[in-house]
Amino acid sequence: QVQLVESGGGLVQAGGSLRLSCAASGRIFSTNTMAWYRQAPGKQRELVALITGGGSTNYAASVKGRFTISRDNAAPMVYLQMNSLKPEDTAVYYCNTFPVQPNYWGQGTQVTVSS
Repeated sequence: QVQLVESGGGLVQAGGSLRLSCAASGRIFSTNTMAWYRQAPGKQRELVALITGGGSTNYAASVKGRFTISRDNAAPMVYLQMNSLKPEDTAVYYCNTFPVQPNYWGQGTQVTVSS
């Protein structure tokens, strides 16, 4: 049984930074592609960033150059460093595999960026 637990969210002013963490337990193999997703109020959940087992990354256009995804396969943990935050980054952030496994969704972590 896989469990993903996100943490690190909070309230930050525009231009600030946050680092999100995702702790994985269960059978998350180091070869799995992991990803961060977010869901803003009234909007669909969207892919923010992903990282393959080999460390290749890809980002949504809206966060490219500001966010950095990384992973520690030994832990196992997945991280999202978010810099130059904007009010439009306000959302609940989740980690999951890519493609998603619907039964892996955790509670997410709230990120609120004030202007």
